[in-house]
Amino acid sequence: MNNGNAANGKWRLPAEWEEQDFVQLTWPHKDTDWRPILDEITATYVRMAKEIARRERLLIVAPQPEEALAAIRRAAGEHVMENITAAACPTDDTWARDHAFISLTDGRRRRLLDFRFNGWGDKFEAAKDNAINRHLYDSGAVSGEYADHNDFVLEGGAIESDGRGTVFTTTGCLLAPHRNQPMDRQGIEDYLKKTLHAGRIVWIDHGQLTGDDTDGHIDTLVRVAPDDTLLYVGCDDTADEQYAELHAMEGQLRSLATADGRPYRLLRLPMPRPIARDGERLPATYANFLVVNGAVLYPTYAQPELDAEAAAVIGEAFLGREIVGIDCRSVIVQHGSLHCCTMQYPKIQPSQLA
Repeated sequence: MNNGNAANGKWRLPAEWEEQDFVQLTWPHKDTDWRPILDEITATYVRMAKEIARRERLLIVAPQPEEALAAIRRAAGEHVMENITAAACPTDDTWARDHAFISLTDGRRRRLLDFRFNGWGDKFEAAKDNAINRHLYDSGAVSGEYADHNDFVLEGGAIESDGRGTVFTTTGCLLAPHRNQPMDRQGIEDYLKKTLHAGRIVWIDHGQLTGDDTDGHIDTLVRVAPDDTLLYVGCDDTADEQYAELHAMEGQLRSLATADGRPYRLLRLPMPRPIARDGERLPATYANFLVVNGAVLYPTYAQPELDAEAAAVIGEAFLGREIVGIDCRSVIVQHGSLHCCTMQYPKIQPSQLA
């Protein structure tokens, strides 16, 4: 299995399946939009925390992290707590994937890229969340070489890396209003190549889930896996409002080639049956999984046949890893899913760890 994990001294954006040091969860609390379903979403986060901390370190960020730690301790037991640390910090919301550091590595060190998070194009208040990274770094909760890029809006869910110099993104998100205008596509591509040390940027021009606030984050649509594999959301129902965009996306994926000119191996994920709340369709997707050390945690939606089919497809992409389902019906109420809640940090030499 090619994981691109050679310590070659060059900075690069690692693939998610490379060995990780820890995962960050920014915890839900009563002063967020989660308040109406706080007990339900807390139970989901506890499940995520338990599964992550069984396999690697977990960093919890919250205004009052003792509440999160107590909830995990009650559900998971004291043995899990050894792998969990916490940082007290004001927060607006919980989407660590989009406000947390994006990490580069050269095999020995970690470079922490702090981009501006503006609530997905000024849709939501985000000043506290945008300040989390600086707070974590200044407090010593996260270590590495800090790089300030707050002059550029970039969310972690907007990019996928194969660890070998190819970064995937979507035109729908990065060219959306209130991100980085007046920069055009070429300007954004040049910036990403320089900042992420990427050899090429692959733009996906189609795909949007109904109810998605992110303008089409790639981690809801297309995910990169080892051995030049792309997992993507498919749709067979021609009456589905998402069909045309997802069908066009599938066609584009079939036309893509790797950096050395070979076609990608494509694995098609099922589309969950529509889930609605208060008459609004929610953006359920099986693409929003998290790879951790030894496992893949993936969202389920109480649709047993489709949940099992998604697990089988993900297992085919990540051979040898445990595939663990986590019910994310609570998470999609606020228009995200499992991957959106988390951010991984790559493993580096012990002398560099926090």
